[in-house]
Amino acid sequence: MLYDLELGIDYEYDAPSDGARNLLHLLPLTLVGRQTLQQGVITCDPAPDERRDRVDFFGNPVTEVCWHSPLQEIRIHLRARVERLVTAAAPMDLSPGLPDLARELAGLNDIGPRSPHHFLAPSPRITPNAAMAAYARDHVKPGATALEVVLALGKALHGDMTFDAEATDVDTPPAIAFVQRRGVCQDFTHVMIACLRSLGIPAGYVSGCLRTLPPPGQERLAGADAMHAWVRAWTGHEGGWIEFDPTNDLIVGRDHITVAYGRDYADVAPVKGVLRTAGGQESSHSVDVIPVKTAA
Repeated sequence: MLYDLELGIDYEYDAPSDGARNLLHLLPLTLVGRQTLQQGVITCDPAPDERRDRVDFFGNPVTEVCWHSPLQEIRIHLRARVERLVTAAAPMDLSPGLPDLARELAGLNDIGPRSPHHFLAPSPRITPNAAMAAYARDHVKPGATALEVVLALGKALHGDMTFDAEATDVDTPPAIAFVQRRGVCQDFTHVMIACLRSLGIPAGYVSGCLRTLPPPGQERLAGADAMHAWVRAWTGHEGGWIEFDPTNDLIVGRDHITVAYGRDYADVAPVKGVLRTAGGQESSHSVDVIPVKTAA
């Protein structure tokens, strides 16, 4: 599936800001056999005084931008063409049970960017939580494989939590979203990661974009697609990594465009930075994931 991706993020300040510096995780990844970034460009208006494009520890493209003069507004724009190859078919279950998964992890010496060891310990936004650990244990059937646990927990959270854009904000701790059983994709993802880690299953955060389909009989609205988040879990040497979307209760497929991998949202926030300003600010964003018609 070939997509044109357009994303816009705008900030407007009550008073001119000074010394703005941001890290942008916006450019989609190229993943062998799954996703190819054919072309992509990030622009800012006004143009930054400093810009550096690099790759972070986890292999994600990062753009660093800095402005030296006071700003009344900043507009960030991404335009990319991405080929998505993966389907949403359920993988063959080659994963071990949880005791054998722990033994596989203990014998794994790799500490590179994709090593599951980085995704098992507490991270900036996700710390151990007794209530979530108990919930996770309650959904593990005797003798279940690691993959079966991932799918069961994802399905349970989808059923027990309610999507509510007003219930949380970007800084809400996962424990609060879990107690409320309400939140957005970031909350569903953080809670599921915490549950999986409590069982000894390495799990990380995936930032991306999701193509949404309009209701039957209605036209697609420009800008109505969304930045999204889902879970990446390691199911052993043979099973490897699986990506699951607990907000929608499904294995990630061709409508999900991967932007960045991290331990939690703190590693892959689309825009993160600092500035000096007085007064408030307003922000808005729009996302278009547009299928590209190709010749038969």
